Order: sequence, then structure tokens, then C-alpha cells
Amino acid sequence: MPQSQRHYSDVKIGDALGPQESFLSKDQVRGYARTTGMWVPRFTDDEGARKEGLPGMITPGNMSLALLSKLVTDWLGASDAKLVRVGTTYRQPVLPDHTIILQGFITHTNDAERTAEMDIWIENEDAERLVIGTATVQFAK
Repeated sequence: MPQSQRHYSDVKIGDALGPQESFLSKDQVRGYARTTGMWVPRFTDDEGARKEGLPGMITPGNMSLALLSKLVTDWLGASDAKLVRVGTTYRQPVLPDHTIILQGFITHTNDAERTAEMDIWIENEDAERLVIGTATVQFAK
């Protein structure tokens, strides 16, 4: 759950983000693909995705990035901080019609810059990390 007000002074290395568990439906992925102009078989149709050598429909990478960004901004809550950097590596496709778990933890803080760095990831029901990444947030000075 997002905290109503998070302060830099309270952030500690090892603090957890999540876990947030969510069922990711094919309809959600199709809706995202439609909205972002990515209406292609790999994101909308199992059979079309299989023709591309995929196991079925997959989630667009930028949707995975958005979900991880939301994990961070939910963790920030109503604080005076902002997400200043996020980067991801896509290890395996995120398949819709499965439950995904988003989580992370604080890996570094910088008092002079009032920043916190974190590792973040999406995993499947088998605890396989599908998308891994890092993010940096900066609190107001």
C-alpha cells in the first residue's frame, strides 16, 4: 500500500517495494496495445504471436515498464519525491492471463543528492524474474 507521506530520512537500504500481485488479463494487454498504437499480433492475438515464434500473446515492453514505474510511484505515495530514472532488462516475455508479482528493494541512498536507488522486477507465479530493472527517486531538498 502506498504510504501517505514518505520522507527521505525514513528510507533505509533493504526497504521493500511491494510485493504487488496482479492478474494481467489479455483484455488489459489488448487495451494497452490499442491505446498506444501497438495493435500487432504479438500483443493482441495468440495465433498471430505464435506465427512470430512466440508462445502466444505477450505484454508490450513499455507496458511492463509502466507497471514497474507505478510500483515505484505507489511506494512514493504523496511524498515530495519524484521518479527521475528507470531502466529495465527484458529477460522473458510477460504472458497475459497470468498472475504477476511486482516488487523491489532499496539498494543505495545518497544523502547529498537525497536520492534512493532500487532494484525492481516483475516475476511470474513460479518466481521467475521476467523483467528486471533499477530506478532512482529524488526527494525535494
